Amino acid sequence: MSLLSQRLALLSESGNEHLTRVFKGLEKESLRVSPDGQLSQNDHPRALGSALTHPNITTDYSEALLEFITEPTEDTETLLQQLDDIQRYTYKNLPEGETLWVASMPCMLTADEDIPVARYGDSNVGKMKTVYRLGLGERYGRTMQTIAGVHYNFSLGDEFWDFWHRQEGAGETLQNYKNRRYLDLIRNFRGNFWLLLYLFGASPAVCRSFVRDREHQLQPVGQDDHSLHSPHATTLRMGDLGYQSSAQSSLVVCYNDLSSYIQTLCGAITQPHQEYVDKGLSNSNGDYHQLNTSLLQIENEFYSTIRPKRTARSGETALSALASRGIEYIEVRCVDLNPYEPLGVNAEQLYFMDVFLMYCLLVRSPQASGEKYLRELENQRLMVYRGRDPEMKLLSEIGEQSLQQWGKVLLREMQAVARLLDTSYNTKRYSEAVKAQMPKLKDASLTPSAQLLDQMQREDKTFFQLAMSLSQQHGERYRGAPLDSQLEREMQKLAEDSLAQQAEVEAQPQEPFEDYIKAYYSQYNCCQ
Repeated sequence: MSLLSQRLALLSESGNEHLTRVFKGLEKESLRVSPDGQLSQNDHPRALGSALTHPNITTDYSEALLEFITEPTEDTETLLQQLDDIQRYTYKNLPEGETLWVASMPCMLTADEDIPVARYGDSNVGKMKTVYRLGLGERYGRTMQTIAGVHYNFSLGDEFWDFWHRQEGAGETLQNYKNRRYLDLIRNFRGNFWLLLYLFGASPAVCRSFVRDREHQLQPVGQDDHSLHSPHATTLRMGDLGYQSSAQSSLVVCYNDLSSYIQTLCGAITQPHQEYVDKGLSNSNGDYHQLNTSLLQIENEFYSTIRPKRTARSGETALSALASRGIEYIEVRCVDLNPYEPLGVNAEQLYFMDVFLMYCLLVRSPQASGEKYLRELENQRLMVYRGRDPEMKLLSEIGEQSLQQWGKVLLREMQAVARLLDTSYNTKRYSEAVKAQMPKLKDASLTPSAQLLDQMQREDKTFFQLAMSLSQQHGERYRGAPLDSQLEREMQKLAEDSLAQQAEVEAQPQEPFEDYIKAYYSQYNCCQ
């Protein structure tokens, strides 16, 4: 009997079948665009509150790149309803004529310097967030930072961990056991996430303005010279045009244990990197344009598909939080916005994500190796550019396999995990979500990436025109269904409170920024 079967059998025993409780949250990014589809040059709307302190509405890289954050919950419908409410409130308070761009790859862009970097006020913590973003622009260009996506946060309940700690955690503290098992999940995820790129990738094409003055391997879509694509691409966002870094290619992060993960990233944050040393910390005016001259400014700069996470306290680094209190949840970072969905995702996709991640946790998880790491990188590259190519072969530990062969095995094994979750929540939604993915293995035309390219060609629309049309459709839907008045008042109060909180932070005495940065970075020395 396989380890997966053993664990499922234990969880299915009477009294244990309700232990598997999944908690999830979303972080969804969306660009604000003007009526003509250009990136908004307006400031973050004051009616949305403070991007520094609002718990649910902030900005990512740019003033124009909104980020919506939901509270953790067990209930998928509740999660999506909260995101829907946040978006309804946002649409009501956007500047006149603006809408939210529904695609992961951005709208029409002009010069790199025209992309406004997010601002967070005059406090040291606010300045640090802005300087970090200036540094990203210096290192990778601002254009890359206009890409949007969905981050999915996933964790299991205390009863689940208490049960498995008694079964498998002899000699370990509960937190150390959780650390080890969450890293098991991460290693399996890295080996299998190509399946998510195939099933849900939705960025097969880009506006030509995105690759202006950049080398690329894309080609026009038919006679459309304004859009570029790769014919069998799934998610260009996850390829070398997106959140990838040639400088970071030398950074090999090991997920076999938490201490080595932390030490590797701390080293990348504290050791100088010559390319960034040459740029210097400040510009000709003496203003900071990056936080440090190391390979990474902070741990968030490491472009990974999945991260171990722990909620950090005020002023605490993410790695310090992990080092002192261990892994709390997992953040999945490879999910494209689906332009056909008003929320960018739908319930079926999230139910499948839960099954996929639970499967990665329960199945055998071999230790990482250099060979395995290179296979994973190559499979990601293959899936990005050739994911729907019927001749494409993926690299597995048993040799080359077709997507259909490997995917069929994974989905079949996931069915048993889905049945466990169905029992735990007295539903059929998990099994139905897995079943709904199976036709995509046989017919690539059913994937979002294929549907987008097909619609562009059928309707003779550029990538920009199709994305703009869908953005306007979703915007009209939201504007035609405003929030309940009571909920709107509550969200207005939340925005006002966040502005007051930022004012309080800025009213506190601020030490010299150089001293603040020095104290912040001293935490990384303690993590090594």
